[in-house]
Amino acid sequence: MASDTLVIIPAYNEEKAIAPVIQLIRKRYPELDVVVVDDGSSDGTVPAARQAGAKVISHPHNMGYGVAIQTGYKYAVERGYDHLVQVDGDGQHDVFDIEKLLRKVKDGTCDIVIGSRFHGDSTYKPPLIRGIGIRFFRLFLRLLSGAHFSDPTSGFQAMNRSVLRVFVKDLFPCDYPDADMVLLLQKLHFRIREVPVNMFLNAEGKSMHAGPFRGIYYVFKMILSMLLTLMRRY
Repeated sequence: MASDTLVIIPAYNEEKAIAPVIQLIRKRYPELDVVVVDDGSSDGTVPAARQAGAKVISHPHNMGYGVAIQTGYKYAVERGYDHLVQVDGDGQHDVFDIEKLLRKVKDGTCDIVIGSRFHGDSTYKPPLIRGIGIRFFRLFLRLLSGAHFSDPTSGFQAMNRSVLRVFVKDLFPCDYPDADMVLLLQKLHFRIREVPVNMFLNAEGKSMHAGPFRGIYYVFKMILSMLLTLMRRY
């Protein structure tokens, strides 16, 4: 029986981490389909992912995190999946929480669920600068929308097909989709929930968002994107 749920894993040079992530997902959730979106990796990410049992879609060169996950969204829509889970390929997300995320969208509680790293039992401590950024956008989103989300920049998410149909459109940003997309979904009256999840620090400190000056660019770009999202009519 074909699965109605797709797990997408955006990855860039995650040769060491990608296989254990895929193997854990396939062992714990054999009923789910798994696709790795390789964003132009120059290492052994692709053969490692295939050997672990995932289908791989490869970009010819590095195109950015937003393009990578949108490629996964488009694949899901084109092939008729009803639900999608988004998991990072660096091992930071605890795949045992996938069930918790999916339960909320499959029982109709919400259209998209965000896995929050910040809850009562969490031991997750982000690097200082990243933590400041998360707190800033948490407050900025609340100022713009009145809604409180403890972790609006989390990439550990599950969503239904209605959300996917929005995310495959041209309005989806090709570099850093984060709190601006939460604001967009609020404006479109989608039901958004958060659930507590476990998160692990990336041992190598890598990220698909990392790079010289990208942190500064990200902050200014996200502020501008959120303001434009607030003013735009849909």
